Amino acid sequence: MNIPASSDVEGAARVAGLVLAAGAGRRFGAPKALVRDPAGVSWVVRTSRLLTEAGCTPVVVVIGAAADQVRTELTNEPVEVVEATDWTEGMGASLRTGLTTLSSEVGDAVVVATVDVPGLTADVVRRVAESAEVGALARATYHGAPGHPVVIGRVHWEGVIASARGDEGARGYLREHDVVLLECSDLADGADVDTVKDLPPGHG
Repeated sequence: MNIPASSDVEGAARVAGLVLAAGAGRRFGAPKALVRDPAGVSWVVRTSRLLTEAGCTPVVVVIGAAADQVRTELTNEPVEVVEATDWTEGMGASLRTGLTTLSSEVGDAVVVATVDVPGLTADVVRRVAESAEVGALARATYHGAPGHPVVIGRVHWEGVIASARGDEGARGYLREHDVVLLECSDLADGADVDTVKDLPPGHG
């Protein structure tokens, strides 16, 4: 089931997508946005397509490290690309940039994904997005461990923008609020890749 992108369906939440793809991948040794899956598709493109396939619109991709290369990867994708000028600060900067960009758009909630979860599927995005509404806070879990994507309802955007710092992203804000946890291990492997040794076979 796709997520309605507008108010064509009365009462349906309008759900945007946000891909955080600005990191330099210091522990990994290169920007993870440019890693390729076995089909040769870069992780930033793969993640963007999953959000689009699941019905999120608009999809905003925040870039930073290797910005020109990452932007080129996205040339033919139906996404909005924005650059976090302070991306070196960490994930918090990317999240602030993305949410600030989306604040001028029509939408009730956003599904936030990172590029370094190569096992993520559109089915996971759909499951977490089912909880999307203006007051929502929800996230995928895998065997009980919190992961991505995260759903942030519009009423929380201002608070997340104000509190997102360093590599914490929205974690501090989520700790202080009630978050719906949605188990997704039946749909995907939600492990994130921190170092080269974590790469699944065929990715590189």
